[in-house]
Amino acid sequence: MAQVLLVGFAGGLGTVARYVVGLWAAKTLGTGFPYGTLLVNVAGCFLMSFIAELALSTALIPPTLRLTLATGFLGGFTTYSSFNQETTHLLRQPAWLTGAANLGVTLVGCFVAGLLGLALAKRIALLV
Repeated sequence: MAQVLLVGFAGGLGTVARYVVGLWAAKTLGTGFPYGTLLVNVAGCFLMSFIAELALSTALIPPTLRLTLATGFLGGFTTYSSFNQETTHLLRQPAWLTGAANLGVTLVGCFVAGLLGLALAKRIALLV
């Protein structure tokens, strides 16, 4: 039961963090492109790879913390459904170039961020 509460609490924090990033991105970068969703998804991919690798290759992240961070916080923080809705909306406007840019930048950015998170975790694991 404690794990369920931890995941739920962390998910709530992740959701609030996603909302705050979205507000910041809209205010700072504008609303012509879904920057907030892109930022949380790229950051989330980096963090998910980083946490998973450290948890699997070291004792720095125990199983309950991994569950809390990965399933809870990052589950609430990242948002594929928003990415899908925003991209579909752009393509239906039709803002083809912006929609295609969102699709490409998100897919490549998240993939690269995941690789970078994995690489950083592997370096840290070698030091432990």
